Amino acid sequence: MSEVPKSTGAPAHQNVTFPSAGTTAHGYLALPPSGRGPGVVVIQEWWGLTDHIADVTRRLAAEGFVALAPDLYGGNVAHDSGEALRMMRELPVARGVELLSGAVDHLLGLPEVTSETVGSVGFCMGGGFVLYQAASDPRVGAAVPFYGVIQGELPDFSGLRAQVLGHYGERDESIPLERLEELKEAIRRQAGVEADLRVYPAGHAFFNDGRPEAYDAEAAGAAWESTVAFLRGRLE
Repeated sequence: MSEVPKSTGAPAHQNVTFPSAGTTAHGYLALPPSGRGPGVVVIQEWWGLTDHIADVTRRLAAEGFVALAPDLYGGNVAHDSGEALRMMRELPVARGVELLSGAVDHLLGLPEVTSETVGSVGFCMGGGFVLYQAASDPRVGAAVPFYGVIQGELPDFSGLRAQVLGHYGERDESIPLERLEELKEAIRRQAGVEADLRVYPAGHAFFNDGRPEAYDAEAAGAAWESTVAFLRGRLE
């Protein structure tokens, strides 16, 4: 895995532990070249905290953010879709949100973090958790779900304080386009927020360049460029 440039006095990226939800949580932290910047939580796909998620965390650090990917599976990584589905189902949504709240605590407590709120960027299962987390934690100022899978009912968005930029594939059978309209209307009605939900001519997991059968370079590039600009605009 490639490294971002090292900052003075601290490694550019490292495995970390922090208290969260009554336990010791683990995660992967990456610092920007300057050593300081706004905080962003990176939320894993249903596979776990994979090399791809670690790479995304470093990419965000290279763009100037202090990025933390909490490990929601406690060190486990799925090797096939059946195992990934089982592990996702064994993580209750409420428990995942608790663990993410601890990650926000940790980020905002770091002297390297310059923002008063954090961004939240997640993929697949993690994209769903972006929405659950932002709905319950006003410290999330920018929410970016990539093809976020909602498990069950939509969350209550009445406590949402974040702006929302979502990225979805028009050929993603797991997230029908009519579901996006329902999501957008719920956010508008309950939070008064106009969510920007963008649809690309791609399928599910189009951002994951570790999966060549799913990756779409053009859609991924456009989504990444807008995500970085969105986070900078909301957190700096």
